[in-house]
Order: sequence, then C-alpha cells, then structure tokens
Amino acid sequence: MNETNLILGGRKAWTIVVLAFLFMLINFADKAVIGLSSTAIITELRLTHAQFGALGSAFFLLFSISGVAIGFLSNHVSTKRIMLVMSVIWALALLPMTGTVSFVALFGSRVILGAAEGPAFPVALHAVYKWFGDNRRAVPTSVVACGAAFGAGVVAPLITWIIVRYSWHAAFAALAVAGLAWAIVWAAVGEDGPIGHVIADGVAPTRIPYRYLILSRTALGVYIAGFAAYWMIALNIVWLANYLIRAVHLSPSTAAWVIALPSVMQIVLAPCFAFISQRLAKNGYSSRVARGAFGCMCVIGAGAAAACLPMLALGPLKIFLIGLAFSIGSVIFTLGSTLIGEICPSSQRGALLGITNSVHTLAGLIAPVAMGLIVDVGSDPVDGFRTGYLYAGLLVITLGIVAALLIHPEADLRRFRRLGITQSPDETTAPTQNHSHMSAPLAKGGLSD
Repeated sequence: MNETNLILGGRKAWTIVVLAFLFMLINFADKAVIGLSSTAIITELRLTHAQFGALGSAFFLLFSISGVAIGFLSNHVSTKRIMLVMSVIWALALLPMTGTVSFVALFGSRVILGAAEGPAFPVALHAVYKWFGDNRRAVPTSVVACGAAFGAGVVAPLITWIIVRYSWHAAFAALAVAGLAWAIVWAAVGEDGPIGHVIADGVAPTRIPYRYLILSRTALGVYIAGFAAYWMIALNIVWLANYLIRAVHLSPSTAAWVIALPSVMQIVLAPCFAFISQRLAKNGYSSRVARGAFGCMCVIGAGAAAACLPMLALGPLKIFLIGLAFSIGSVIFTLGSTLIGEICPSSQRGALLGITNSVHTLAGLIAPVAMGLIVDVGSDPVDGFRTGYLYAGLLVITLGIVAALLIHPEADLRRFRRLGITQSPDETTAPTQNHSHMSAPLAKGGLSD
C-alpha cells in the first residue's frame, strides 16, 4: 500500500482535524494570555521590560527539550494518550495563576506549561497524518496551523475583555477550564488512524538513520525557515500588545482588535497557500519549488513587513503590515511539516516533527529577551521598539533566503537511495505522481541506526 495514494479522509478523519485545531487554539491562547496581560502583570508585580521578557522566555525554557523527547515517544505511544495527558497538564499549570501570585511562581508556571505544550504542534500533526496520505496533507496541516492563529489572535478580544472586566487572573482560570473541557471531549472521541501501523507484504517499515534525516538539506532548511517565522510569533505573543499600548498609544481594547488581525490573515492565508502549493505540485512543479521556495518567500515577506514597521506612522498601511509581519511567515509551518513528512518514513515521523518544532521554538527562548533588552537600552521605549522590529525584520529576511537555498527534498531522496537505504512499499512519500523518481522504492541496503 502506497502512503502517497492512501485515500482515507471521511468524517472521522476530519473530526480528528477539528479536534487538533481546537487543541492548537487552546495551546496558543495559553501562550498569548501572558502578552495580553502584560500591562497588568508588569504593574502588579512591578517588573522591568527585561524581567517581563525573561518571563516570556521562561515558557520556552524546556519547550524544545520536551518537544524532542515526546516526538520520539510518539513513534511508539498512542497520540491520543499523549495529547490527553498534555491537555490536562496545561490546565493544572494555569490554575495557580487564578489567585495572588509572585514573580517566581508565575515564572515556574510558565516553565511547566511550556514543557507540556512544547510537543503540541508535531504531535497534533502526527495524529492527523495517520488519517491522510502525503499528497493530501497540506490542507489538513493548514487547518491545524490555523488553530494556532485563532488562539494567538482571534480569541484575543475575548481574553482582553475578561482581563479588563475581571482580572488577568480570571483569564488564566478561563483557559484552564477550556483545557479540561477539551480533554474530556478528546478522551471520548479521539482515535489513532491506520497510517504508519500497516506493514505491506510482510515488509518492515523503513528506518533511515536519524543522522541522515536530521542533517539533510531539507530538514536544515525547514529548521532555519521555521526558526525565523517563530521569531515573529514569539514577538507577537510576548511584545505586540505592549508595543501597541506603549509605543503606538492604543487602548488595551483597541490593541486587542489589532492583535486579532494577524490571526485572521493567517486563517485566510494558510489554507489558501496550502491549496496553491498542492496545485503547483499537481501541475508538475518540484516539491523544492511548490513547498520549499514558496514557503520561504512567505518568511521573507514577513521579515520585510517587520522591517518596515518602524518607518510608518499609525494608519491603515501600518496596521496591514502588522498583520502581514505576524501572519504570512507561518505558512512555512504548514509547508515545512509536509516537507518533513515527504523525506521521513512514517515510523520515524513523530520524532523528526518533534525535533523540527523544537528547533523552530528555540526562537521563542531568544526573541522575547532580545526585544526586552533592546527596549530597555534607551531612555525611550518607543525608540527601542523601533530598533527591535527593524533588527528582527532583517534577521528573518536573511534566514528565509538561506533556507530557500537549502531545501531540496528531491536531492535528499536521491541521496538516501545512493546510500542504499530501503524504503518499503507502504512508506513511499512523493507529493505527486509527476515525480516518478521520488515514488519509486529505494534500493535495498544495509544501513541502520
């Protein structure tokens, strides 16, 4: 059975996609609440910008490590079970914030929450990929990615209303309840799909040595592009609300609506661009172009928009660029994940997706602190924010270009064949039948981990 041509889908598959979407919505709402509460937290706990930046980065302290560890675990343990445990831990980690809390307690809570949420995106994708063949994954992947957009921005006005109407403590309580509610539904409805569990004609699933997968051109390019895109996401989550209130002088309620714009744009762009990528592949374009170059151009566009932000006064164009800077780069998470799935056997996919996401999210550990330090350097926070966004934009542009030059799944698959790595019939992962050299089984050989 060829994984490329598997036609599963149906009601159950799309039910899993919807639940994975909600899983990511709660995940990113948990991340975003710290930024939306920034003014209240800084005031109540009397923090400097550097201290608050450290608080934002605390979330990512164990984020990447847990992403790798759980990624490997997901190769052997049910994704249903892993996602259930993760969602319960999220809710429990938020509960202490419902009352009076110290900086140390809040810092510890964010570390625990980050460790539990680190594997969320790769595990959710691994669960969804068990229901869809490779050439049908781009759109479901984009739907799951849109859950992050909803959580980071679309629910921002609601979370901000709770903060303004009640308190930031109440916002944390609401998210804890949402996490527990999702866990109950997932326990009743969630299910693992068949892809990756089938062994065709008695042939054992492929195993490519991880050193070849991790250091392949495509994986390295996806790491770099995703790191750049996540740099913008981290700034969005931790600093955008504070920037809009302190530097642009918007009220918290108005700022919440501006913060929602990147998410709305991502919700529109992610599935549209995934569909375009899928059509490009179907029309004969190589995966390097249809997925790699296309996704990296989105990252470069996000960097260009961020670099232009400091040069504009508040107006429609600046608001549009805010939306673009914090949305379009996220397309690489959809296309990059499908690239990883293309070069990686399903028996190792969970681990490589976990490693990829962990490299991406290292940006979340660095970006908030870097911006906080830049803002605190000068006497005027407004100038600090301008410098920070300019530097961030230039960094993202540079990384996007480097990634575009690296990504080349066709070359990686040819290299695997030259190394004599066996690929069983159920593991073939070409994006379209137009690239017959990619869909042919790899020559048998003796490499192993």
